[in-house]
This record gives sequence, structure tokens and C-alpha cells, in this order.
Amino acid sequence: MTFPRPRRARFAALLVCVMTLSWLVAGCGAAEKSADTAASSSAATTTKITVFAAASLTEVFTEIGTEFMAANPTIEVVFNFAGSQDLAMQIEQGAPADVFASADVRNMERVAKFVGAQKVFAQNKLAIAVAPDNPQEISGLSDLARTDLKVVLAAPEVPAGKYAAEILAGAGVTVKPVSLENTVKGVVTKISLGEGDAGIVYVTDVSAADGAIDEVDIPEAQNVTATYPIASVTSSEHADAAQAFVDWVLADKGQQVLQKFGFLPPATR
Repeated sequence: MTFPRPRRARFAALLVCVMTLSWLVAGCGAAEKSADTAASSSAATTTKITVFAAASLTEVFTEIGTEFMAANPTIEVVFNFAGSQDLAMQIEQGAPADVFASADVRNMERVAKFVGAQKVFAQNKLAIAVAPDNPQEISGLSDLARTDLKVVLAAPEVPAGKYAAEILAGAGVTVKPVSLENTVKGVVTKISLGEGDAGIVYVTDVSAADGAIDEVDIPEAQNVTATYPIASVTSSEHADAAQAFVDWVLADKGQQVLQKFGFLPPATR
């Protein structure tokens, strides 16, 4: 079929438009597919690590984790906060952990064959926790022997309970607690709810309670130093990411957050 010249020109122009539109649509589709592939690839490269951390680290590690993930967007950190003794038992039983941060050396040594090189990243002190404004007028450790007081302590196998027992024994004070808690946070909760009059917790727990409890100082001569070690778990499938988190906690950025929350540096000054 033969078109007159003007119609042939219009037909050719129309054909060019159709072909150009096809190329544009194909190009957009390819670009969208490429973007989807890149997004999928990015999601696939995200590494999730699980950090087992002592209950007394709840607030400070939550902030450290947020800052670490902001600086390392391909790593997601999930925390398991509990008593160090429970976390050590979970690691012994094969629970999937990538990092372990303990509130004492004893529980870290307990899982020594499951972890890599351990480093002390913080220290802590203890204090007497009381209700706001100290209505029972507790002034020191000797008051905890009073029969009119409901004293709450962490259980002996909990690091805070072990430290409390050491402090009380050193001061020659005998206490009959009304409750033995599985974490130091349990002691804080009992005092804040009025289910206990006093207890022994870390000074950082008092700060983290944000006014729910008050603090009576334990003199330095009667106090003890809590030591916090950290290590990556050797069975971790994400060894590099786990070590990156450990290194962050040990480095300046992690140490600054720890000290902001009242923790002492690894070697006290």
C-alpha cells in the first residue's frame, strides 16, 4: 500500500513516537527493577546480632546500641537483658548469643570455653536503695539489720546479691531479707513499689530509676567494686559484627555513654 507523501511523513513521525515511548517505558522498568534489586540486596546484607547483657546494663546498652546501629546501618543489635547467672546458663545450653556482657567476672569465667578474649569495659559501685525522701531514715548499712525494715536483696547467685553479701559481711551486719530477687532490677522494682523499705543495688540503678528510689551512700571503706567484662561468643555466625560491637563498647564512644550513666571506667582514676 502506498501513502501520499504527506501521509507517509505523518506515519513515520507517529512510528518514531511509538518507538521512543517503548524505549522510555522499558528504561523505567529496568530502573525500577534495578532499584528493587538494590533494595533487596541491601536488606539481605543486614546482619543481626544478639547481645546478652546484665540487667544493670539495660538503659546504657540500649543507648549504646542505638548509636552503634546509627554508625553501622548494616548491623542490627538485639538485646537479651537478664541476670548474668541466667545469661551464662543460657549460653552453656546453646542459646544463640553473639556477645556476652556480664556484671561480674565469675559468670564470664563460667562460660570461658564459649567466648573469646574477655575485656573489662566498666566498673560500678553499690548503694543502699530507699523510697523517695528516705521515710525510714536509713543512714547506713547497720540500719539494714533493723527488724522493722523490709529489706530486699538480689539472690546470692546474682552478681548484685554476691556483692551485697560481701559488703554486709565486711560491715558485720546480719540482714534477714523479705525477698531475694533474680535480678538487681527486681530489687529496684520492689523498693519503688513500696514492697520493700531498703535494698542494695548499683549506684547506676538509682540514677536509671529517675526518682522512683533514692540512695544512701555506702562509704568507700565498706563498698566493693563491681567489674564488668565483655566478650564475643565463639559460636557466633557473625563474628565480625559481634567483635565490632565489643570494640565499640571499649572505645571512646561507648565509654562516654557508660560514664554518662554513672559507670566507672575499667581502671578507676
